[in-house]
Parts: sequence; structure tokens; C-alpha cells
Amino acid sequence: MHILRLALLGLAALVALILGWTFWIEANRLEPAPSPKIAETHVSPEAIAAARGAIEAELAAVPEYAGFFDSLKTRFPADYEAFLAKASRRSAATGEIQSADFLIIDAVRALRVSHGVLAAKAEQPALDHVFEMQLAMLRALAGRNQGLCVDFLYGGANGDFLEFSAANRSLVAAMASAGLDAIDNGQINRVERDEPTAEDFQELEKALRAKGLGTLEIEALLDGKTPDPPLDDARMCRAGAIYLETLAALPEPLRMRIYGFAVELMARS
Repeated sequence: MHILRLALLGLAALVALILGWTFWIEANRLEPAPSPKIAETHVSPEAIAAARGAIEAELAAVPEYAGFFDSLKTRFPADYEAFLAKASRRSAATGEIQSADFLIIDAVRALRVSHGVLAAKAEQPALDHVFEMQLAMLRALAGRNQGLCVDFLYGGANGDFLEFSAANRSLVAAMASAGLDAIDNGQINRVERDEPTAEDFQELEKALRAKGLGTLEIEALLDGKTPDPPLDDARMCRAGAIYLETLAALPEPLRMRIYGFAVELMARS
């Protein structure tokens, strides 16, 4: 087994970005965190309660996100309460209420940290849907900005992502819900899968070459190598879409081994 390739697959390229969480975590960091001094500031229970009410009102004003937060509250009530408690205290300390787009990123990040590994144990339809939404997000980003599309592939982010989220809330919510559904399904079903083999990756590479990708694109996606000079954004974004399409067309057992392994590595990273 090619251990380096397996490790980098889990850390470097889009197949490991369960819900685009690496990308969303970086986008989350675009808004400055409260300073340690602010974090230690005493805030009254009344101020926290008022902030919580304002946050819940902010979320209620965005119907596209209602399904995700309702599911989070029902399926993972402790995580929902922890998310609200943290956001409420932060807002009470800073006097600011983050946007609903920031808040859903924050909730997804917290869920990934606490339960993300369970998605690797989801049944086939739920795990497939996670990567279907990855491809949908990639295509939407490509249609807006090729550079933003490449950021998505590699877990970077810039200020355009929160703007993109605000303009594509249904897609963002669907992507978040796909991940939550996979986590919930994995918690219930606990499907055990073998790790992918060297032969699995040979089959994947063969399929990628048949789709027209060359060595530079394949090494960039599978091994995290940066060509010198780097591939242009349009070429790299197109390669990412072909990558996800090719993965989705692999035979089910092989596909599930790669999906499950990538998701588990990302959750543990």
C-alpha cells in the first residue's frame, strides 16, 4: 500500500474535505476571533441570554438554514446547545452578532470536531450524497470564480466565500445537511470498511487518465504536489471536477473504501 499517497489523499485534496470543512474552517477564520482579554471579560447571564435570543432571531430570518439547525437540535442536542452557548457568550462579550452564514460555518466546524469520524461509517447512499454535494459546490464555485474553486480544492479561503455563501444559501445548507445526515447514519449503522489498497489507487489513477487528466493534475490531486509552475486555476478546477466525477463512477466497493478512508482521515486531522 502506498502509505504516503493514502495520507496525502486524506489531507491534501478535495476528496478529504467532508462538507468542505477544511475550507469552511478557513473561511470561519476570516472574521477575527475575540482577543484573550475580551474572551475573559465577565458577561452577565442576562447579556448571554439576550445574545442567544438575537442569534436565534438571526438564524430564524434565514429559512434556507432552518432545516439544518432543526436537524442538529433534534439529532445532536448537546452539540446544538454547545454551539449556541459559545456563540452567545462570544456575542455578549463583543457586542456583535455574526451573520447566519458565519454561524452555520461555526456549527459545522464544531460538529466535524466532535462527530466527523462517524460519517466514515455511514451507509452507501448517505456517504455518496456527501460527495455529490461536494461536486455541486465545486461547480457552483467554478461558475463564480475559478480561484475560489481552487481554494475549495485545497482548503484555502478568501473573503469571497462568505459573500458566496450568502448568495447560495440553499446549496450551503444542502451541503451541511448532507454531512450531518452522514454522521447521524454512521452513528446508527456503524458500517465497517477496509482501507483502500494500492490496487484501488491504481484503478483510480487509470480512470483519471482515461478521462484526460495528465500526471501533473493527478499528482496535484492525489499526492498534494504543486507543479512548478503551478497549473492555472481553470485547469486545476476542471481537474477537480473530473476527479469527483471519476470517483463517483468507480465500482461501489472500491468507491466506498476511498470515501470512507478519506472522511475518517479528515475527521481525525
